[in-house]
Amino acid sequence: MDQPKTTSQQQQMLRGTVWLTASNFISRLLGAIYIIPWYIWMGRHGAEANGLFTMGYNIYAWFLLISTAGVPVAVAKQVAKYNTIDKEEHSFTLIREFLKFMLLLGAVFAVIMYLLSPVFASMSGGGKDLIPVMQSLSWAVLIFPSMSVIRGFFQGFNNLKPYAISQIAEQVIRVIWMLLTAFFIMKIGSGNYVEAVTQSTFAAFIGMLASMGVLVFYLWKTGMLRSILDKPENSAEIKGQTLLWDTVREAIPFIITGSAIQLFQIIDQMTFINSMKWFTSLNESQLKVMFAYFSANPNKITMILIAVATSIGGVGIPLLTENYVKGDLKATARLVQDNLSMLLFFILPATIGSVLVAEPLYTVFYGKPDSLALGLFIFAILQTIILSIYTVLAPMIQALFQNRKAIIYFLYGVAVKLVLQIPLIYLFKAYGTLLATTIGLIIPIVLMYQEIRKVTGLNPRNLKKRTILTCILTVLMTLVVLISEFIIGYLFQPSGRISSFIYLAIIGGIGVAVYGGFSLSVRLLDRFIGERAASLRRTFHIK
Repeated sequence: MDQPKTTSQQQQMLRGTVWLTASNFISRLLGAIYIIPWYIWMGRHGAEANGLFTMGYNIYAWFLLISTAGVPVAVAKQVAKYNTIDKEEHSFTLIREFLKFMLLLGAVFAVIMYLLSPVFASMSGGGKDLIPVMQSLSWAVLIFPSMSVIRGFFQGFNNLKPYAISQIAEQVIRVIWMLLTAFFIMKIGSGNYVEAVTQSTFAAFIGMLASMGVLVFYLWKTGMLRSILDKPENSAEIKGQTLLWDTVREAIPFIITGSAIQLFQIIDQMTFINSMKWFTSLNESQLKVMFAYFSANPNKITMILIAVATSIGGVGIPLLTENYVKGDLKATARLVQDNLSMLLFFILPATIGSVLVAEPLYTVFYGKPDSLALGLFIFAILQTIILSIYTVLAPMIQALFQNRKAIIYFLYGVAVKLVLQIPLIYLFKAYGTLLATTIGLIIPIVLMYQEIRKVTGLNPRNLKKRTILTCILTVLMTLVVLISEFIIGYLFQPSGRISSFIYLAIIGGIGVAVYGGFSLSVRLLDRFIGERAASLRRTFHIK
């Protein structure tokens, strides 16, 4: 096995990954657990309220995707490039121009969403109740683009702490506002669930104000705020508009490839119920429930797991670009290898562990599942491995300036998804949608990986070794967890939310301890955390 040495870039990537993973995990976790009290407080209107909330957010997500999805990564990539070639003043000019542009863009999209809310509500089938929900979300569209630029700016300087803290602040304040307003309206006030949902969606804007406050504070603290606001003496020599449009061109591929998961979900939403009406005698209500089983319900869990992939992919972009611009392909290949092996190190045991406790995990959020709900839930969780790999590879290939090929490979995947969708729904019903997504994403994954290997000269030998070792450790963890579940099953069986939560805490703790212990013992963890691994071995008396 390769020597467990870590480079300064690996350490830098680790620090960034820790910050982003922690913030993404906390944000996703808060986004998952708020639904439990919120749903209960909505009472008999729980399903309707959740429906309004989801329909509003689907439209809102597309506005965010169109206006900003690729901006943070593209800005990070450009800033890293200018810093690498000792043109830091270009970075500040870029941000100055981009902030003006994105403030204008945010205002335009916010007005469009606000004015067209009645049209979107009618198209969504949500009726007039959906209009104020969408209008409240338009306020968040106003501020999000400029917030994304500042986050990308910090990412380009490989300073992920402000990015992470702003993300946590955004979600914490958002959830607090949601829960407080829902409680006061439904339990103390009017009891109008539409008003409660409207305040819950308006919380997105309140959260973003908190996030912007954090980002501006760190700009001021680091002295960057003055550099952004004050034009340098040689500003006339720097063509801000040129820098802006160069970055916009860089952002477009990120927007396209970054939309894969959302686009695939939209395809499912547009085809599943209509197709199933042709093939089965199930009514619309039954089909909506089935749709929730494979789409809405697993998403809360799978997005927590994908947060790790998002973090790893995001951290690696400026570092990959930096090495590639320098012409150091050896260092570039090493970073690709470290990125992928770090991803698999976390995502494989996390996914398999979630499958092992799938039933109590589902119960905590949605109550006791039937066999169909549980089966689809498990399939969706397993699919997280594929989603995570794609989430890392897509920005990675673009960091190497292979934008055109990234888009082409993505379109191949979409085409496969569209071709297979209805035939697989006919053959496998709800499982068909998940299977079509899996196959559709495997295509660009294989093609992107091959292209990255060709561009960087990556030798996959060490990656294969680490992957095999990760799989072996995951199997050992699985065996220990299964034995533990068998023994604990004699003591109590999780049935309700509380007992299922206790069960998850016990089994999850065992799984983490076993996998972590094995990883330290075979020195696999050393590749990612360096000397800290030796310290952990001493602490836990591992040889």
